[in-house]
Amino acid sequence: MDKEFAVNSDGLHQAVELMRRDFSKLEVLDLPVELPELGIGSTNALNSLAPSILGGAARLGEVTSFAHMDPPTPWITWAVTLWNASLNQNLLHPATAPVARQMEQRVVAWLAPFFGMNGGHMTPGSSLANLTALWAARECAGIAEVIASEGAHLSIAKAAHILGLKFRTVPIDAMGSMDAAQLPSDMSKSALVLTVGATSTGAIDPLGMTGRAAWTHVDAAWAGPLRMSKYANLLDGIELADSVAVSAHKWLFQPKESALVLFKDTEKAHAAVSFGGAYLAIPNVGVLGSHGATATALLAMLLAWGRQGVAQRVEHCMDLAHRLRDFVAADDRLVLYAEPQTGIVLWRPRDETLFDHVLQQLPVGSTSTTSIAGGKWFRHVAANPSADIDILIGNIHGALAERF
Repeated sequence: MDKEFAVNSDGLHQAVELMRRDFSKLEVLDLPVELPELGIGSTNALNSLAPSILGGAARLGEVTSFAHMDPPTPWITWAVTLWNASLNQNLLHPATAPVARQMEQRVVAWLAPFFGMNGGHMTPGSSLANLTALWAARECAGIAEVIASEGAHLSIAKAAHILGLKFRTVPIDAMGSMDAAQLPSDMSKSALVLTVGATSTGAIDPLGMTGRAAWTHVDAAWAGPLRMSKYANLLDGIELADSVAVSAHKWLFQPKESALVLFKDTEKAHAAVSFGGAYLAIPNVGVLGSHGATATALLAMLLAWGRQGVAQRVEHCMDLAHRLRDFVAADDRLVLYAEPQTGIVLWRPRDETLFDHVLQQLPVGSTSTTSIAGGKWFRHVAANPSADIDILIGNIHGALAERF
């Protein structure tokens, strides 16, 4: 047996030990320009790559990380992801992933009811979940166009383009939500996409519009997990949609390429987006052919934490955002874009000439920026339960104190 395909306890232990080391002083990795004729061996390769892979990455779990929709991941997902890599299951065939397929079905069965859906499947991200939902809308409801707000994720426009559908946008209001008054009166051939947690602002589109079009899809990539928390009422109306997309690699704290597309009528939707093949024992559902056992890490975390564990962490993130909001609103030197709805806070100095100065004083990883209607705003995303909001507030106060 080739030893490279066997469990190497020493090598795996070394990999974990390297994760404990401080690689903050990143050394430039000197890689050969061309593929080497002879390899350096697995252990040497680990030692060589660790300073760059571990030291050069963004530290999403640091106490100052508060800038993006990319959370840290719990250690149980690291362990299960290691198992997945060692097994290389393929959910395309029941024979190559018998248990992993059952685990995905169970995860979907656990989560779909929070959104009023009765099933669905996992995809590697909400961009593909949105595409799949709109594909089902085209096949099941005969839609000819997709309508979304100006704040909708770019994947909606991409999906419409790929599917050969007309795409049109509706203006947003002062909160960043879709201005429902601007919707066309006739949406009998339309898929209406409502966003729950706009990428720039975190705004929620008016879910009271659910059901007004031939098909309603809710892109809940960011804020969907609020349905599992005390903030569930913010998403009331989502249960009336035809389909919902949720990114597990956002507020469900999963590694990348983990998302769900959920349907009100899963049997009909799945039948519309399924294909068979001579080599397939069962129809292939959705866009993907071969795909891995992503659900196992999500199932492990949900089993470990339960609904309350998920809710606790999401609610804590919301609390962090509320604390930052309160600080900004109480300081006359600062301007709040709008009341934050889903853990995303936008603000800027009242004196806009100080924007770059303040940005330079804020901790690395604490702040992103976005442009809305030509204006620049600081953007903070409460995706990291370990964030220390006092550090960020202290730095903002210090940056302003230098000029006032």
